[in-house]
Amino acid sequence: MEGIIVLSLLYWAIAGILFLVGIIMLIARSSTDKPVKPGLRLIIIAAIMVVVGAGACALIIGGIGGIH
Repeated sequence: MEGIIVLSLLYWAIAGILFLVGIIMLIARSSTDKPVKPGLRLIIIAAIMVVVGAGACALIIGGIGGIH
């Protein structure tokens, strides 16, 4: 059970770091008139990770996933 908790925390930390890096890249590149596409990609990837992670957590907490 401890392994699931560690992996879950690692997953959420990575999602948060990707989001923060994306925001920083977006701000930095928009202020220098460079393309902001890489920053937007990181933000979109982080948002997808949040949706998938929230669904997985709901399955684990609800007991629907069949993990015992």
